[in-house]
Amino acid sequence: MNNRFVINYTPGPTFLHKLTGFTKVALFMVMTAAIISTFDIRILIPLLLINVAEVISMKPNYKPITIMFLITFVTVTLIGNIMLFVVSPAAGLNNVGAEHILWQSGRFYLSKEFLWYIFVVFVKRTASFASVMAFALATTPSEFASGLNKCGFPYKVCTIVSLAYRTIPDIANDFINIRNSMMMRGLELTGKKVSLWKKLKNTVILLVPMIFTAFGKVGNIANAMDLRGYGKNKKRTWYAEHDASKGDRIIRILTVVLLLLTIYYVVMYRFINPWPAKFWCPWLQPDEIQHINVFDTLFFMKWFKK
Repeated sequence: MNNRFVINYTPGPTFLHKLTGFTKVALFMVMTAAIISTFDIRILIPLLLINVAEVISMKPNYKPITIMFLITFVTVTLIGNIMLFVVSPAAGLNNVGAEHILWQSGRFYLSKEFLWYIFVVFVKRTASFASVMAFALATTPSEFASGLNKCGFPYKVCTIVSLAYRTIPDIANDFINIRNSMMMRGLELTGKKVSLWKKLKNTVILLVPMIFTAFGKVGNIANAMDLRGYGKNKKRTWYAEHDASKGDRIIRILTVVLLLLTIYYVVMYRFINPWPAKFWCPWLQPDEIQHINVFDTLFFMKWFKK
């Protein structure tokens, strides 16, 4: 099993690996819809734990997953929250509906609700990340394509998705080969004496031959598919899709239950009886929540009001 790029290209031995492509795609779609539909921490934490348990059960190579998570955490969570604090320290008031200030200096201040807001958003993003990792680790490109096709997507679109997944390691290997050959010709890409700007500039130079190599492979694949009569029929079969097992039936029942619960939650708690604020907060009662115009709390909007 090759987990170098997180994506699997051969079926694995665990319970989740042995499910059909349709079961995996359906579970991933419903899980994603459930995570997107709410900012309630009481729902997000169980979904996060389920996805983390799925990842752990497949015994993956944790190194690429950890690197991707750290990159996402630094670029999206850490830097994003700092910029949010600078632009709109009242994000907690806007989304939670109240403000209990813990620290203040000039126009900058930190509230309990702001910390709660960034915590809930972090849990939501982590749950989404874990869901994607679980799906990527459990599903081969062929299973992904067959599952999408069984969900109603045209098989030509599904084939494009499968080919896109399969070209990731090829593109990475081409980049490494081109980089090594260019370095042998004197192109400076490493070393302490090479400035960061020069490294970026020389790295961009590598993209030109890599793009031409990729286009050449695309042409070869297209010609091979044409010669084999691809696209002649309206339907096709998938060698990766096997008969549903007992495990598939159990997971499909649980997926339907999760879908029904998600629909019930959206209808009941987003339309019929919604919480007064966007985020549920354990120390606030409904009558304590304030309704604030988001644009009024952005500091640069004051410039337009002068």
